[in-house]
Amino acid sequence: MRVSGNLIIHYRQRQSIIVKISKCLRSSRREENVTDHIIGFIGLGNMGSHMAVHLVKAGYEVLAYDIDPEKRRAFAREHGTAVSETAADLAPASVILTMVPTGAVVRAVLNEGGENSLLAGLKPGSLVIDTTSSPPESTRELGADLARHGVLLIDAPVSGGWIGARDANLVFMMGGDSEDAIERSATVLSHLGKQIFRLGKLGSGHVMKSMNNYVSAAAYVGACEALIIGKQYGLDPAMMVDVFNVSTARSFATETSIRRIIAGNESRNFALDLFTKDIKIAVDLADAKAVKATLTHAVHGRMVEARDAIGGYGDHTKAYAFWASEVGEDNGR
Repeated sequence: MRVSGNLIIHYRQRQSIIVKISKCLRSSRREENVTDHIIGFIGLGNMGSHMAVHLVKAGYEVLAYDIDPEKRRAFAREHGTAVSETAADLAPASVILTMVPTGAVVRAVLNEGGENSLLAGLKPGSLVIDTTSSPPESTRELGADLARHGVLLIDAPVSGGWIGARDANLVFMMGGDSEDAIERSATVLSHLGKQIFRLGKLGSGHVMKSMNNYVSAAAYVGACEALIIGKQYGLDPAMMVDVFNVSTARSFATETSIRRIIAGNESRNFALDLFTKDIKIAVDLADAKAVKATLTHAVHGRMVEARDAIGGYGDHTKAYAFWASEVGEDNGR
C-alpha cells in the first residue's frame, strides 16, 4: 500500500488496485501543483453535470461541452469559463473526460469535424478517460486510434447513478495499458468517487461494467417476476419487498428499483435502452468465449421484450409494467 496525494492505493494480485479516498488528505489536494490543470468534460446530463462541478470545486479549470447548447452555455456562465461551442474547443485540455451514452458517441465526438476535430487538436500526451459502457473490443480499437495521435486512453465506467455523481461517491472500474495514464486518471477520478478498481489492460473496465450490470439486471428481472407471481397468490408487494430486504433475496433491485416501482416513481434514473445495451455486451462476451450463459441470454431477452414494447428512453423500472401486463396487471402497487 502507498499514499499518493489524497489517494491510498492498495496493490493487489495481478496488478489490480483499489484506490480509496483518504478523508484526512482530501483537503490538501487543492494545495498541490496539478499537472493536468485543464480538463475537458463532455456530457452534462444527469450524471455529468454533477461530476463536472466537483472538478471545478477541486480547483481544475473545466471546459465543458454538451450536445445541448443551453447546457454548455449555462455551465460556462455559472463557472466563468469560455463557452465551448464545439467539442474541438476542449483541445487546450490535457485530460478529456467523457460521460455520454455509448462508446460510439465517444468516438463521434472526438472525431467530429475531421481535420478540425477535438482529436486532431489534442497535444501528444493528452489523456482521454472514457466513463461510458462500451464493448471492450471497440475500446481497444479506439485506444489504438488515439495512440496514433499520441493520445492515451483509459476506460473507467462507473456505478452509482446520478446520486453517486451528486455525492462524489461513484465507483470506477478502470482498464488501461499505461501506468502514467492510470496514475493521472486516478488523481482526477478521486474527486468523483471513493473507490477506483484497476482491473487490468485497456478494455477490462468495460468487461467489468457489463458483468456488474448483468448481475444487477438478473436480480432486477428476478425480483420483478417474483413480485408478479406473489401478487397472483394474494401477497402484498410492499410486504414482499420488506421480506426480501431482510432475507437472502436482498439486492440493489429490491432495495431501490422495486421500491420505486411500488411507490409509482417513474423518474428517469437509468434508461431501459442503456441497461439493455449493457446486458447485450455481457451476452456477446460470453458467446465470444463459448460460455454457456443461459441465464445471461434469458435476462437479455426479457429486457429486449420490454424495451421493444414500451420504448427504451424511460427508466428501466418501467419494464415492470410491461411484464405485469402479461398477466393482466396494470402497475406494481
